[in-house]
Amino acid sequence: MLVTRIVLALRKFYHWSVAQFAFGFLTALKILPADAAINFADRLMRWIGPKTKRHRLMQVNLRNAFPEKSEAEREEIALASWGHMGRLAAEYVFLDRLFDFDPQKPGEGRVDVSGVEQFLDLRDNPRPFIVFTGHTANFELLPVAGAAFGLYVTVLFRPPNNPYIAEKVFEFRRKRMGNLVPSHAGSSFALARQLEQGGGVGVLVDQKFWKGVETQFFGQPVKTNPLLAKLTRQFDCEVYPARCIRLPGNRFRLEIEPRITVPRNERGQVDVNATAQLLNDKVEAWVREYPEQWLWYHDRWAIKDKI
Repeated sequence: MLVTRIVLALRKFYHWSVAQFAFGFLTALKILPADAAINFADRLMRWIGPKTKRHRLMQVNLRNAFPEKSEAEREEIALASWGHMGRLAAEYVFLDRLFDFDPQKPGEGRVDVSGVEQFLDLRDNPRPFIVFTGHTANFELLPVAGAAFGLYVTVLFRPPNNPYIAEKVFEFRRKRMGNLVPSHAGSSFALARQLEQGGGVGVLVDQKFWKGVETQFFGQPVKTNPLLAKLTRQFDCEVYPARCIRLPGNRFRLEIEPRITVPRNERGQVDVNATAQLLNDKVEAWVREYPEQWLWYHDRWAIKDKI
């Protein structure tokens, strides 16, 4: 018992120390102008990232995903991806200032939005719908944009493993993104209630999932969460892809694409496996277009323990 308490205390202290360092770093960034802080975080992570154990996982992921590319090309993507993660962290500090889209002056601000008419249609004609995205560019801006248009969705998210960071992130997101549902055993019921009431749901579909349907992602076998497909089958709701694209000069383009046609089986029911594969195919197409803007250090294929 004593040993267990000591181990738990050390783990708690470790999480607290990491959280304090992260909070201190982000607080220090506030001293700088937004562009300078974001660019600095990019350079810092390009230096730190390759020195971490995760860099090896990133290299394996890129080798499996892009066997046709040279080692130099894949390493360039890896470095840019580390820089992207640094930018993502720094942008948290300035998230309130980053979203400055003005429908009357498209293309003039830091953020441009494609598919405004889709946002407005979903807002003005309430019905159950699901918007899905992946970990591309600053995906956090999507629910912020929805809230700015008066389109509030219930967002499913996975809290960070560090409880101190998780608490801060949850509070930060809740103030800017509306209703949040942490990913856990009962989260599907919360999303179902929202759809049953005619509301919208937002889901990230490229997270690692241990128990799911067998699918392919970049030609590699991977488990995919069937939740979106099952909710679609239960509520016959509309499904929309949406993504963020990082542009030069610390600018962004947010896109909500037209409604997708969900695969159905011979009985007319939503085909869960085919729908899960369709989601993977959509995210893969996005990542192939801007490979450096995806989180390649993420263990999507659950291979970390095998390398």
